[in-house]
Parts: sequence; C-alpha cells; structure tokens
Amino acid sequence: MEYTVEISNKLNELLERTYDAEKGFKQVADKADNEVIREFFEDRAKQRYDFGHELKKEIKAFGQNPDKGGSTKGTFHRRWIDFKSLFTSNDDEAILEEVKRGEKEAIETYNDLINDTNFVLPPSTENLLMRQRNMIRETLDTANIYENAVS
Repeated sequence: MEYTVEISNKLNELLERTYDAEKGFKQVADKADNEVIREFFEDRAKQRYDFGHELKKEIKAFGQNPDKGGSTKGTFHRRWIDFKSLFTSNDDEAILEEVKRGEKEAIETYNDLINDTNFVLPPSTENLLMRQRNMIRETLDTANIYENAVS
C-alpha cells in the first residue's frame, strides 16, 4: 500500500505542475502579439489539459485521489510573466523565454520521477511519463524556434 501511495503522491505533484502549465499557457496566449505564437500557446494549454486527465486516470489506477488546483510556485511564475512583460519591448520574446524556463523545469521534474531509484514505476506509468516528457521537449524545441524568429 505504501508503494502505491508514494507513486501517486509523486504523480499528484506532477499533476499540480500540469495544472500550472495549463494555466500559464492560457495566460501567455492572451498576451501574445503574434497569432501563430498565440495558437501555439493555446494548443499547449489543451495538451496540458489532456496530460492532466491522463495523470488523474493513472493516480486513480493506484487507488488514490488526484489533487485539485495548482501550486504556489506556478502562481508565482505566472505573476513573474506578468511583471516581466510590462517592462520588455518585445513581449513575445520575453514570454517565450519564460515558457522555455518553465518547460526546462518540467522536463527535470519528469526525469526526476522517471529516474527515481526509490521505487520502480509500472510500465504503463513509465510509458505515460516518458511520452509526456518527450512532448514537452518538442514544445521546448518549438519555443526556441519561435524565440529566434521574433528576436
């Protein structure tokens, strides 16, 4: 029982970050000047919404309850994006820089969970996490391309 609780607790932490990312992408979509970049952010918000549902399903498979809401750290990051965009001449570039920072942190969180030696993830959970992490890497790569285009 403790094993499943430990894994579901880690998945709940990841779920909080997913909520944060979804809210963050919605927020930056509203701030983006470039229509292509705005659509990119809207698509990423939808992607994180889907990630959240997948994680909730996995948590429930462990017999646990998924958490609701987001983290304080995520709220702080979204406020930082607000503050930073007020003082920069190129909002899209500043927003993309913050998105990249958040995506790098998300990849680290996924890697920490996937590589945690305190427990062995079931194959279905590990596959889910690796797939989501790889999609976040693709988002990071695309954000790099867009940032180079607007700078």
